[in-house]
Amino acid sequence: MRSSYIMFKTELKLSLRGLDMLIFALCMPVVVMILMGAVFGTKEAFPGAGYSFVQQSFGAVSVIAVAAGGVMGLPLVLSNYREKKILKRFQVTPVSPVRILVIQVLIYALYALVSLFLVYGVAVLFLDFVFLGRWPQFLAMYLLVMVAIFSMGILVGGLAPNEKMAGVYASLLYFPMLIFSGATLPYEVMPKILQGFADLLPLTQGIKLLKASSLGLPLADVIGPLLSISILGILCTGIAVRYFKWV
Repeated sequence: MRSSYIMFKTELKLSLRGLDMLIFALCMPVVVMILMGAVFGTKEAFPGAGYSFVQQSFGAVSVIAVAAGGVMGLPLVLSNYREKKILKRFQVTPVSPVRILVIQVLIYALYALVSLFLVYGVAVLFLDFVFLGRWPQFLAMYLLVMVAIFSMGILVGGLAPNEKMAGVYASLLYFPMLIFSGATLPYEVMPKILQGFADLLPLTQGIKLLKASSLGLPLADVIGPLLSISILGILCTGIAVRYFKWV
């Protein structure tokens, strides 16, 4: 247990030195939330909605850090550690390489949770935000989306032949989802043809699920996204476990 704590602390320090996650997981969601409030204010999302545009956007913005850690952070770290033979060295020590994988997942999950409550705090303090859903349900859905997106990252990081290709695959996944899933550009203001493309992205389905949970809407309204995210997590996890390359 003590060795795991030391590894966690060391890996977290290394991550913080890189600044990437500080910028994309912690600062960026807060900035996007503030911009949403500045552009759309607290007016209703649409006539008769019963909730503001900021309330509608909270679920989408809160998942930006999950995408940053799961789709960009995990693949690059895992492929880098494999390419530098770090995972191979751990195979001949009492420390299992699986522990490295678990610690990395915990680090990016920590970033995501800190980002979530930073966004919530900013929205409450400066944007008159009122959470309409139930926190236990929202956090459960947030965890489900996190597991699904992280499983994608582990799959990419575990199968990419080298760090360079992992970066290419991660970028092809991350940037379209960041821009078109509704995390930064609101899904509701997109043209219909763009919404059709956005619906193909896994993060879009996760955002629909989190929006419904944060607004207190019935989960029956988003059973499709719930099934999609669940199936994605199961498939990616299963493939990653079966074909993950440690060396």
